[in-house]
Amino acid sequence: MKNYELLTVFKPSLDAEEVDKAIEAIGKIASDLGGKVVSTDKTGRKKLAYDIQNFRDGFFVTSIVSLPEAKVAEFRRQLRLSDNILRTMFLEASKAGV
Repeated sequence: MKNYELLTVFKPSLDAEEVDKAIEAIGKIASDLGGKVVSTDKTGRKKLAYDIQNFRDGFFVTSIVSLPEAKVAEFRRQLRLSDNILRTMFLEASKAGV
C-alpha cells in the first residue's frame, strides 16, 4: 500500500460536527477499499482564491490515506459523489514528508 495526501475542501455551511462526520465517512470509504486514514489535520475555514459553487470560503482538511494502488480510482470516484465536498486534491505522499 502507498500513502497519499488528500486535501479536502468542505462546504462552509457545515458545522464542526458535520465536518467530523464527513471526515469519518472518508475514513469508512478508505477502510471499505482495504486502506486506512493514517492522520488528519483540520486546517480550518479559509477564504478561497475564487468562488466554487457560489462559496467564497471553505473548510480545509488534510489527510494522509494509505490505500492499495488498484483502489485509488474508486476512492477518488467515491469522493466526487459527496455533496459536502467542494474540491479535493489527491497526491502520492513523498517518503520524506510522511
